[in-house]
Amino acid sequence: MTGELRDARWRAMTAADLDRVLAIADIVHPDYPEDRAVFEERLALYPAGCRVAECRGEAIGYGVMHPGRLGVPPPLDSPLGDVPADADCLYLHDIALLPAARGSGAGAAVLAYAHGLAAREGWRWLALTSTPAARSYWDRAGFTPYRDGGAALAAKLASYGGGMSYMTAAVTSG
Repeated sequence: MTGELRDARWRAMTAADLDRVLAIADIVHPDYPEDRAVFEERLALYPAGCRVAECRGEAIGYGVMHPGRLGVPPPLDSPLGDVPADADCLYLHDIALLPAARGSGAGAAVLAYAHGLAAREGWRWLALTSTPAARSYWDRAGFTPYRDGGAALAAKLASYGGGMSYMTAAVTSG
């Protein structure tokens, strides 16, 4: 099926997509559930960072990213309230693809979008919190563990669950 999904295209997310986005989240991240209100808020606060991967009219993945502060990931399943005025990175809150869509190039395409978005905003870094299962993907995508977070970052990661990694990558496109 992966070959059939190579024609997937990313587009802007709308409120009408949220039911499908939540269904994908339940499949891809069953151990890290987030409330619909979290997705609604991210979409309202930073629509440029909310994308849906679609193939033949069906959503097969999504990306949610927003301005952030390097070394300060937001709490899981919690509202932001606002985006930080002193943002210095694009935080990749979640990029999720259905299992059948993995290996199709959709992940690389949304990462290219993220790099371009961050460059247009003037940020030099992408940041994310990786689940243990996704860590090898992010390693291959050029992300490395962030080493300057200290005890505060360690405590935040522990609140997500065991084995989480806060990672960064330099923005590579403009």
